[in-house]
Amino acid sequence: MLCPMSAVPSPSPASLRVGSVPYLVGRPLNLGLEDEPAIELTLDVPAKLIAGLRSGELDVALVSSIELFRQPGYTYLPGLAVAGEGYVGSVQLFHRVPLADLCTVALDPASRTAQALVQVLAELDPTLPPLEFREVPFGTDPRTAGTDAWLRIGDPALFEHLGEGLAHYNPSQRWAELTGLPFVFAAWIARDGVDLAPHVAAFERAAARGQAAAPGLARAAAAEWQLDERAMVDYLTVECSYRLDPERQAEALGTFARHARPLGLANPAAEPRPAL
Repeated sequence: MLCPMSAVPSPSPASLRVGSVPYLVGRPLNLGLEDEPAIELTLDVPAKLIAGLRSGELDVALVSSIELFRQPGYTYLPGLAVAGEGYVGSVQLFHRVPLADLCTVALDPASRTAQALVQVLAELDPTLPPLEFREVPFGTDPRTAGTDAWLRIGDPALFEHLGEGLAHYNPSQRWAELTGLPFVFAAWIARDGVDLAPHVAAFERAAARGQAAAPGLARAAAAEWQLDERAMVDYLTVECSYRLDPERQAEALGTFARHARPLGLANPAAEPRPAL
């Protein structure tokens, strides 16, 4: 009679260095990720997370989707993203003059994707006149750049929109109207050679926790920032989409890249693929 063999434990996956954004918008994807086995989590603005990916200091990061098309070799986690099917309150183009009279736009340096989206829309959207774009240095408030309009992302955009009620043009809403597609602001992007497969369950668990907690996270932020609670709950649970059909996600990303490349905003040699 043969005795059953003892179960051999599976080897633990190597530690994965993960970066994510410090904004409220990232919490429905990264909640509790720092407590997952073999995950080392860092929070920073998207542009700095991209620098970490490029230097090899990070293995994967929730960063601006345009980075997928900036250099070859990237993969991305399909199905999970920060996206908008229409209006998204945390990415706004605030303007001092009517849209038809715009000439100059200051670009928030914190998000390369939002910058590229506004530049693409300047070519796609017939309601926008020819625009001159000026990127301000890190640490400089784009509102103080002396331009007709300024791009603002993240929590500061929510403050200016909900707290001050400034005139604004919403880039993701206009993109959806013009293309019929969602706009993918950020994706979990892995640098060349990183295997995400052993860690997919950790990302899925964080997303499940985050989306279940999203209404409470929004209410807490509304109370802390003294903003309208209903608007904040709608922002985090309705305006922002965190799960996309992988084929629709790929179509949205590909359409964005096709419009960005002729403007010199994307590398023609960069053809990212799903990690799974």
